[in-house]
Amino acid sequence: MPFVERTPLIAGNWKMNLDHLQAIAFVQKLSWALKDVKHDFGDVEVAVFPPFTDLRSVQTLLAADKLALTLGAQDVSPQQAGAFTGDVSAAMLAKLEVKYVLVGHSERRHGHGESNEAVGAKARAAQAAGMIPVICVGETAEDLEAHGAAAIPLAQMQAAVTQLPADAEFVVAYEPVWAIGSGQAATPEQAEEVARALREALRDLRGDDRAAATRILYGGSVASQNVAAFMRQPNVDGALVGGASLKVDEFSRIVQFKKHVTA
Repeated sequence: MPFVERTPLIAGNWKMNLDHLQAIAFVQKLSWALKDVKHDFGDVEVAVFPPFTDLRSVQTLLAADKLALTLGAQDVSPQQAGAFTGDVSAAMLAKLEVKYVLVGHSERRHGHGESNEAVGAKARAAQAAGMIPVICVGETAEDLEAHGAAAIPLAQMQAAVTQLPADAEFVVAYEPVWAIGSGQAATPEQAEEVARALREALRDLRGDDRAAATRILYGGSVASQNVAAFMRQPNVDGALVGGASLKVDEFSRIVQFKKHVTA
């Protein structure tokens, strides 16, 4: 597989937290905190994924103050437009300068019954509108016991990726469902095992170049105390951070993981 330097991505998924005024204050504080430590956004990309109601406020702030944070959305409709009450289209998100869109987060798969096919359709809609889908995959504790660590994530990724054009850019986020919000993260070795299997599968699906270039994130109880250990793994290219992304100081420390990584 060709060597490709993949820019790490630290992404904060706010889930259903922070109204638009709180979001503005949070982004300002985070930007100040990262400016104080002279963070290089070209070295480690930082993205925030606010609720839909916050996106316009955050986008306006990022543009007006020329902040280097990247904007993401937590979901997208597979439909382009029409009578789909409560849905938000990819075109609407693209107009707000959204770069990344989460698709298939476990809370959508399990709480809203989203199938692999639906997740793939959402990924396709985001990509067609010029955004980068972040395809979330992961297994429950029951899946882990019945099928092993990589089987379910591989099937979920394949179902989504096969709906994308051959040249599409995407990110894969591995989040073991049993670790999300539990305070019990997977071990770095467990994360690497699945990330390596995902990258190997991408070779078969998209070829060596795309497999080498695709960023694979780990998510699930990520904290400043453990992020460096995950980022030492050769196939882990970033983190999808949940609860810790709602605390400016903690999220800032996670973004600065390189200060704690040793060979």
